[in-house]
Amino acid sequence: MRRRTRKLLVQLMLFGGVLCLVLFLNAPSSTPPTLAWTRIRYRPRPDPPPPTSRGACPGLADANKLGKPALVVARVHADGDAGWLKTLEAQYHLCVYTADAPAEDPGHDYLQTPANRGHEAMAYLTFLIDNYAQIPAAGAVFVHGSRWAWHNDAPDYDNAALLAALNVSAALHPSGYHNLRCDWSAGTCPPSTPPQRSLETSLQAVLQPWGARAVSDKALPDALATLFGGGGVDGSLQVLLGRSDTLRAQCCAQFVVSRDRVWQHSREEYIALRSWLLTAAPRDDRISGRILSYLWHILFLRPGTEGEAAGSGGIHLQALNRAACPRADECYCRLYGRCNLANCVSPGACYGQYRVPKDYRLPDDWAASHVE
Repeated sequence: MRRRTRKLLVQLMLFGGVLCLVLFLNAPSSTPPTLAWTRIRYRPRPDPPPPTSRGACPGLADANKLGKPALVVARVHADGDAGWLKTLEAQYHLCVYTADAPAEDPGHDYLQTPANRGHEAMAYLTFLIDNYAQIPAAGAVFVHGSRWAWHNDAPDYDNAALLAALNVSAALHPSGYHNLRCDWSAGTCPPSTPPQRSLETSLQAVLQPWGARAVSDKALPDALATLFGGGGVDGSLQVLLGRSDTLRAQCCAQFVVSRDRVWQHSREEYIALRSWLLTAAPRDDRISGRILSYLWHILFLRPGTEGEAAGSGGIHLQALNRAACPRADECYCRLYGRCNLANCVSPGACYGQYRVPKDYRLPDDWAASHVE
């Protein structure tokens, strides 16, 4: 056999081997996994000293008597004037956290977090920890501190109007949790989203290290395995997503949750989550914050669980994904009273209700040009 022919055969064999490996790594699972994602088992070693914060929201007991849900707001000074929240005081009990408030300034109007980490997650976890026993029976709504933001699911991106229209009790029925977004863009609900442990996602993270989406999606499976598997689990359950399994979730970490769903996890679990964010999470807030933005529905939805009475239950990924991504038209009707919408061109979009702005940002003069 001539040398050129042998070389060609070797190259073909190598190509065939690589192709078979790629196909194997990306082959779909025979059945969607059941995951041990029902309890936070992460425990830092050694345990850090408890962080200090000013996170107890005054007046929650009175809010409970009045039947008001808490409105938990995670803001930084760059979000600008928080006066827009005043228009919502009749509807919600305000708990406003400023993550970058100086620790030496205890006299300011807003609540404080122990650190400015993980974007909105630090404020959310601080509220859950410091007000665990005082969660209103009407539930809690968790939002960002800017009124105008590209991810607010309204035609003009106005969170004040969105929250004023929100039907909290309808949003909480029947599952006790709902993301405030109905449109599927920017999350992982679309079927085209690649699995987080796939070769495609890994390559994107390598080729686009500046892209927080690709890097955080690659980091997500290992982070979830650490958080939910840190203390050991039943051997029949998985903690790590398969290479062909996609975790589907709505974007952007604004949601409503019932008191019962909060209380299905212990206060110590929320403390462990915050310890991970403070000490072990990726230092880039774009990554750690995005990882936790895909955690809330796992904590609070809990569909398709089995064996919980025996303490060995797991979450069915397929059921979790279905619950995380309801049809957009049904979501708009239930949450905001926008019913009988025409032009719902797909399960995840209704024309005229929302569109992603260019480059995922609003024009600099948007707030000034849209304020009443």
